[in-house]
Amino acid sequence: MLDTTRKVATPEGIELTLRLAGPVPRAMAWAVDLAIRAGIVLAVMTVALQFGRAGWGVVLLTLFFVEWLLPAWLETVWRGQTPGKHVMRLAVLNDDGTPVRWPGALTRNLLRAVDFLPFLYGVGLVSMLASRDFKRLGDLAAGTVVVYQAEKAQANRNIPAAPAIAPPVPLSLEEQRALLELAERSAALTQERVEELAELPAPLVGTLDGSRAAARLIGMANYIAGRK
Repeated sequence: MLDTTRKVATPEGIELTLRLAGPVPRAMAWAVDLAIRAGIVLAVMTVALQFGRAGWGVVLLTLFFVEWLLPAWLETVWRGQTPGKHVMRLAVLNDDGTPVRWPGALTRNLLRAVDFLPFLYGVGLVSMLASRDFKRLGDLAAGTVVVYQAEKAQANRNIPAAPAIAPPVPLSLEEQRALLELAERSAALTQERVEELAELPAPLVGTLDGSRAAARLIGMANYIAGRK
């Protein structure tokens, strides 16, 4: 209900169609996450309140962590998902289809405080219905979209399969695009040319050369593309 699609041009020149998630599946994902967060807080409260005022301090810190930081952390390390999004097969991506990173995840989650106004995400719902991409204010500020996870696999269909390797240094979106483009085009290039290009980004491959450098970069491309 109330879902639509978004066309994204990938670095490889492929037009990717993302199926955007509307208010209903996102509300269901939020309800699952809320139940889990409430369970965590209640479990901590059961133990912590035995220690009086100090226990209340622990409860308040736990509440802050699970409400504001935990969702952002999960979206960063778990391919744009929280448990609720995983159940509903949703994921958060950047506008260009790349995986969301910590700054974007934190921004969109902190702004839930505004989206929630005046109650039950009233502002967020109005914002989503007014946006063709179903963006609440947090998504607008962070430059993110929420999509159905199954659609994301189309983005990496031409990247050679390899064990995913996390880049050793943070990469900008432009650098991520360049890495994805190299992996995408590797099948059309000679092995010698691929190895020559793979040796150029020294911060990523270190002292590796030739086929080992190429294999490492393709593994990083799989990581960026969201393959597990």
